[in-house]
Amino acid sequence: MGYTQLLETKEMNWKEETERRVNMGISFFKQGYNCSQSVTLAFADWYGVPQGLMARISASFGGGMGRMRETCGTASGMFMLAGLEEASELADKEVKARNYAVVQKLAADFKEQTGGTMICRELLKGYVKNITTHPVPDERTDEYYKKRPCVRMVELAIKTYMKYLAEKTEQQH
Repeated sequence: MGYTQLLETKEMNWKEETERRVNMGISFFKQGYNCSQSVTLAFADWYGVPQGLMARISASFGGGMGRMRETCGTASGMFMLAGLEEASELADKEVKARNYAVVQKLAADFKEQTGGTMICRELLKGYVKNITTHPVPDERTDEYYKKRPCVRMVELAIKTYMKYLAEKTEQQH
């Protein structure tokens, strides 16, 4: 069911839909997709974007942008979704400003829940002893999932984005 259909029903249970999206995102991550892909793929159907295309568009943002440990990939995923929600195909200054305002709000909400950061290497501190920027990703094992906050970040990003959508929908009605 797409976003427009969900709005038309006016019966959507945001809590259930959020949990469904969170479970989708975590499932994608545990299948081996990176953090950014996991967030965006959880909304591919929402925006009518083929999963393969969504996976390719968001592929470079995992591991804090190409595993450079900069901006958290889950936050980047939220920002890409904000572009699908609030941007335009035209170079429209007002639309651009609206999009940037949404990105700033999402970033502030995300940072509020992470102790003030959305930087991958800072989020990994205390979990990973040797934070590396080597381009080869770590092997996904049970130990990998135990020592990283990435699953929690996927959940946080999806919940933050769903909260934004719910608030936007409420304002429109």
